[in-house]
Amino acid sequence: MKRFLLSLIALLLFGCAPRQAELQSADSSMPKVVSLPDLGPAPELTNDTWLNVDAPLRLADLRGKVVILEMWTFGCINCQNVMPSLKEWHSKYQDQGLVIIGNHFPEFSYEKELTNLKEAIARFDIQYPVTQDNDGATWRAYKNHYWPALYLIDKQGHIRYVHIGEGRYKETEENIKALLEEQYSE
Repeated sequence: MKRFLLSLIALLLFGCAPRQAELQSADSSMPKVVSLPDLGPAPELTNDTWLNVDAPLRLADLRGKVVILEMWTFGCINCQNVMPSLKEWHSKYQDQGLVIIGNHFPEFSYEKELTNLKEAIARFDIQYPVTQDNDGATWRAYKNHYWPALYLIDKQGHIRYVHIGEGRYKETEENIKALLEEQYSE
């Protein structure tokens, strides 16, 4: 009798639950709705030294675009591990209004040298704009403490998502797509 009751309980608990494959197929057919909090206006970029762009970029001039501001330094292995996703997103979404900006804040003295930064950008084949932040003005304006860090800025110029470190690439990409779909109102 005890075995029968345990079997009945097991059947009720596990036999009625949808299989993992059923959950995944149901999940993939449902649209993903992303609701991101408004974390406030993004501090303006005041950097003077820019690479991969003809003139300094200012967030005020990028209204209507979605911006990823990446805090990085070329000697950081974690930053290097994030690069493939950034390059992929740049390639996939730049024509839809995504602008990626690498804010290079050096950890070590050799990373402060512009020649070394230019060499690293070429070696890593970074095509998106990079700005040198040797004095840490942008780093401090964002109250940042970590490499890498991604700040996702919406079309209105507000921070909507922050991710510190590696990982969460799928989540970040879903957030990029959601912000690209949002309407821009001047």
